[in-house]
Amino acid sequence: LADPAHQIAKDYNVYDPDRGLALRGVFIIHRSSILRQIIINDLQVGRNVDEVLRLVQAYRHTDDYGEMCPANWKPGSLTIDPH
Repeated sequence: LADPAHQIAKDYNVYDPDRGLALRGVFIIHRSSILRQIIINDLQVGRNVDEVLRLVQAYRHTDDYGEMCPANWKPGSLTIDPH
């Protein structure tokens, strides 16, 4: 995603005006525009792409099946029945 004017970074509050750059941000947004997850890292710490993928898969699973996914859940792992 290119954001040369930093407008998107400003809209999501990850723009650091003192340094003139955006922090490392991940925003998982549901297809109905509901914000599900925010992860913001300073520049010294990178993002874990595998964890972001796991979160997206977990949110999709909970949406599709109504089950809860525990910490460190991965597709095919046991879930929690909320009822």
